Amino acid sequence: MIYLLVFLQKFGDKTMLDKRTLGKTDIKVSPIGIGVMMWMHGKGIMGAMAPEIPEKVRNDIIRESFSGGINFFDTAELYGFGRSETNLAKALKANSIKDEEVIIETKWSPMLRRARNMRRTINKRIDYLDGYTIDLYMVHQPISFSSIKSEMKELARLVEQEKIKSVGISNYNAQKMRKAHEELEKLGLHLAANQVNYSLVRREIESNGILDTAKELGVTVTAYTPLAGGLLTGKLHENPEAMNSKSAMYKMIAKRNLEESIPLIKTLTEIGKAHEVLPGQVALNWLVTYHGNTVITIPGATKAYQAKESAGALSFKLTKAELEEIAEASENFL
Repeated sequence: MIYLLVFLQKFGDKTMLDKRTLGKTDIKVSPIGIGVMMWMHGKGIMGAMAPEIPEKVRNDIIRESFSGGINFFDTAELYGFGRSETNLAKALKANSIKDEEVIIETKWSPMLRRARNMRRTINKRIDYLDGYTIDLYMVHQPISFSSIKSEMKELARLVEQEKIKSVGISNYNAQKMRKAHEELEKLGLHLAANQVNYSLVRREIESNGILDTAKELGVTVTAYTPLAGGLLTGKLHENPEAMNSKSAMYKMIAKRNLEESIPLIKTLTEIGKAHEVLPGQVALNWLVTYHGNTVITIPGATKAYQAKESAGALSFKLTKAELEEIAEASENFL
């Protein structure tokens, strides 16, 4: 009986497990998803930063994610030009997860292209995902030979053709996000999401207009790199030498903020102990809680335990005082 009471006290509040609406669509996503950028097999422009992840490990990552309540998975054309998308689909099938049970986001790369390229390449995305629906299709960055108006028109065409379900953007500033939103509204659609770099050590969106504009327009903010290359797990503070085993990109992210984030890590650790969870789980929980339902996040996973920990970040509830304490501890990153 005592053990049952402890369990109910710790996990009885399912608020963080509730799915959220993606923007103003009818798509329901878990507040924490999983990004599979690293599932590239070392291929493509970004392949050099990606480790080789065995098939069994990929399958285990999906199993831990899905069983922990995660239904949202992020990939992109640029992540190995189909490798990441293919590996995601294979891992979902290996776990007997049906299309209707998951939400998949992928992205079109606009670099050196025009908007009409979408209609020529969308079938590749569909083929690589092998029966899984593109629930959210994003323009990966605001650098293109075409205007935002032309891109939104092409995306609306893909929705009309039922090749994608909703439209998103990535790395757009507040002004360009508003423009994308306005162009889609003319076509009878809503902008579902803007995916940006956001974490407790990258809080610029709170002051540069992105977050305020997203709230005003009803656009979901999808935060990538939410643990800042592992920095917010606290493991690099305990063992700085471990940074040598990181990829060049993550090493740069973490090293830049290592000393400055010591007080923040101390706060995350202390609050984590109170909830019997890890500092990184507290960081993820704060990210998807502090601004209501506006922010969701997609931590990456190259090992099964990482997916399990990310899913576990949904199993406890931070108090209002704890949320504010964490915000204050990271004020120097605003």
